[in-house]
Amino acid sequence: MAAARKRGVRGIALTVGAVLIALTGWLVSGNLRGGARADITTRLSLSDALGTGDPAGYARALEPRPFVFPADHGPHPAFRTEWWYLTGNLDAADGRRFGYQLTIFRSALAPDTVVRASAWATTQAYMAHFALTDVDGRVFHAFDRFARGAAGLAGAGASPFRVWLEDWTMQTEPSAAADADAVRADPAAIFPLRVVAREGDVAIDLRLDAGKPIVLHGDAGLSRKGEEPGNASFYFSFTRLPTNGTMRVNGEAVAVSGTSWYDREWSTSQLAEGVTGWDWFAVQLDDGTDVMLFQLRRADGSAALRGGTLVDGAGVSRALAEDEVVLRVADTWSSSIDGTSYPSRWAVQLPEVALELDIVPLLADQELDLAVRYWEGAVAVTGTRDGLPVRGRGYVELTGYAGAATGPIR
Repeated sequence: MAAARKRGVRGIALTVGAVLIALTGWLVSGNLRGGARADITTRLSLSDALGTGDPAGYARALEPRPFVFPADHGPHPAFRTEWWYLTGNLDAADGRRFGYQLTIFRSALAPDTVVRASAWATTQAYMAHFALTDVDGRVFHAFDRFARGAAGLAGAGASPFRVWLEDWTMQTEPSAAADADAVRADPAAIFPLRVVAREGDVAIDLRLDAGKPIVLHGDAGLSRKGEEPGNASFYFSFTRLPTNGTMRVNGEAVAVSGTSWYDREWSTSQLAEGVTGWDWFAVQLDDGTDVMLFQLRRADGSAALRGGTLVDGAGVSRALAEDEVVLRVADTWSSSIDGTSYPSRWAVQLPEVALELDIVPLLADQELDLAVRYWEGAVAVTGTRDGLPVRGRGYVELTGYAGAATGPIR
């Protein structure tokens, strides 16, 4: 049976950076208030949105730098774009399976930090995506929102940690926030996190506890996306966070537990000319191993860049070079919207660590047809490690397949 799809009806059109840039006039004029939705139909290309825009006046990710906490949990307004990204696989006591995504994006509309008198004035705009996969019900729900970073409508703070867009929030639990000063240099001091989002009869209210230590991707946290200076981001993750709480699906409250994956990334420009999209994988195996993989693609589907990070059961990580990752599409799925073909099964090999994986979506249709159109969803993982069977779960993100490339890049 084909999976049903439920979409957010309050949408805009464009990519993460482009949609917010397109809203500049509304934000400056005061016509866009709070989480109001606008009927915007213009779409920008991926390169216009994230790759080749003028970086003048913005900070850029040019070389590794020390991470400083709690400050780096908060916003980096000198950079053009950043996001706080949560995905997870959760189970109910009766065995029902769910996936979720909550992402909050910040985008600078101009490299301008001048303080203005009006409480509505800002050069910062926010967009958020909330998605829930009801695996056994075979329904995928997806919603988006946006707001100016002013008047309390949306924003981010480092100490205590809080990121929000209206009532969609990620924030340190109050009891932990009270102790934050004593452990302020500890990046895990933001946990436990409370994560809340609701749209109609679909909602999450989750607690994420500290798990493995922080992982710095790429070169000590500098994740290069191309050869040009500045085509990079600062990128860290917490790859395995014990998660408990409640999901509301079709009005029914369901107690759930499982694990989440948290990504933090900020940058000004990332994409090399000719890159049209990317594939990103976050895998949690039952032997304690976590794997992040990414692939940037050219228009002909070939890989422009490939890499990742391997994290062992103790949380020790190492970067995966391009020649250490073999990635092959084993099946495809066609969108019911317009027939766009997405990869829908992958064979992954990491020969240096004798790891082979078969990655399959829990639902074929986990396409977000919102202001930003891309595929992101929960997956099941099987395979072998040193010839012994392994299993796991994860999340996959696919952008650039449906017309103008859209979605965030890791």
